[in-house]
Amino acid sequence: MLNTTLTAGLLSLLIFGLLSGGVIETSDPNGSTIPLGPKFPAEVTAFQSYSANPVFTGTGSDTWDQNIRERGYILRENGIYHLWYTGYREGKNQTRSLGYATSKDGLKWTRNKGNPIHASTWVEDMSVVKSGNTYYMFAEGANDVAHLLTSTDRINWKERGPLDIRYTNHQPLNKGSYGTPTIWKEKDTWYLFYERNDEAVWLATSKDLNVWTNVQDKPVLEKGPSAYDRYAVAMNQIIRYKGAYYAYYHASAFADWHEWSTNVAVSTDLIHWTKYAGNPILGDDKSSSILVNDGTQYRLYSMHPAVTVFFPVGSVGKP
Repeated sequence: MLNTTLTAGLLSLLIFGLLSGGVIETSDPNGSTIPLGPKFPAEVTAFQSYSANPVFTGTGSDTWDQNIRERGYILRENGIYHLWYTGYREGKNQTRSLGYATSKDGLKWTRNKGNPIHASTWVEDMSVVKSGNTYYMFAEGANDVAHLLTSTDRINWKERGPLDIRYTNHQPLNKGSYGTPTIWKEKDTWYLFYERNDEAVWLATSKDLNVWTNVQDKPVLEKGPSAYDRYAVAMNQIIRYKGAYYAYYHASAFADWHEWSTNVAVSTDLIHWTKYAGNPILGDDKSSSILVNDGTQYRLYSMHPAVTVFFPVGSVGKP
C-alpha cells in the first residue's frame, strides 16, 4: 500500500513539477516509480510547418477524391509511409470512399492505381492499428456510426459491421451517433475512444472486438473550460512516450464549428487526462492530426482539409 502522507518538501516538489510541466517521481516502499505529475516534452508538442505544405490534397477535378476530409491515417512500415484517406465529390449525398497512397519520405505521395480501394460502405475519420498480420481500421460510417474493417494487405478491406458499444451495465448505447473512433491496444485489451456529437470523449474496452464496454459512463475528456475547446472535442490518436500516454485531439472554439485546432493531453492511466496549458499546438483550422515517427523523430500530420506536415521546432532532420 502506498504511503499517502506527503512531507512538506515532497509537496513543494510536486507543486513545482505540476507548474513546470515536468514529471516529478518518487518511490513506494517496494521501490516502484510513481509519477506524480504530467509532462509535455517539446518534441511532442512544439512543431513548425514544412515550407512546401500541403503535401497531399484532393485532386480538385471531377474524380471520386475531388476533395479529402476528416482524419486520414498514416503508418510507417519498413521505411515506407502508408496513407489511408477519405475522398468525395462535391455535392449533396456524396458517398465517402477509402483511398490509399504511399510515400518514401512522407512528403511526396503516389496514389494507388486501384483507388478507391473500398467504396461499398461509407468510410471516413479512420484509425488504423496493425496487430499480428492484420490491419484493423476503425472508422466512421453513415450517420457517424463507428464500424470496423480488416485487411491483411493494406488494400483489400473486409467490412465487419458497426461497433457494439455498451454502458457499464452492459446495456447498448442510446440511439445516436458515436464517431471519431480512436484505438489503443495494450497486451490483450483494445481501448476505444469515441465521441458523441463532439460533445465529449468516452472510453470503452474490449477483449474480442465484438462487444465494447464503457470503462465509466461519464466522459474521460470534456469540453472547456478554456476557450479553444469550449464547443467541441474529439480524439484523434493515442501514443505512449517516456512512460506516459499522450492524446492528440481536435477541438473548436466556435459554436458553429467553422474552425478547428489540434491539441494534446497527457495521462498515466488512459482515463484521467490533463490538457496541455500551451494548447492549441496547431491553429488555423489544422485538425484531425496524428504523430508519425519517421525513424528519427516525430512528425505531426494535420489531415483536414488537406494533409500538411509539421516538424519539431529546431529539429535537425527537417527537410
